[in-house]
Amino acid sequence: MTQTPRTYSDTRTASGPLLFISGQIPLREDGTVPEDVTEQTGLVLAKIAAHLDTHGLDWAAVVKVTYFLRDIGDLRPFREAVLAAVPEPRPAASLVEVSNLVDARFRIEIEAIADLGALA
Repeated sequence: MTQTPRTYSDTRTASGPLLFISGQIPLREDGTVPEDVTEQTGLVLAKIAAHLDTHGLDWAAVVKVTYFLRDIGDLRPFREAVLAAVPEPRPAASLVEVSNLVDARFRIEIEAIADLGALA
């Protein structure tokens, strides 16, 4: 039996201090929102990567993410987008299905915690 690739690690450690990245939404700078959950996930992950880069970090410094998914039926394309964008070691993660987000067009929101100690 083939094991499905995991979008998360069971545990991660951090030496701190920590960088908390607020929930990122799939809103483009021009105010538009991709309709597809795959594109929305990619956009949000790119926004997180840009915040990390601002602090001299990359995905390896991210120790925890929380994914808010509006429809668990989107799980497969969401997972594929995460696997394509987030390299190993992947952060510890929680996935929560929510009834809605701040804008009905949003299918995903993601928040992250990174280890600034990873700079040392």
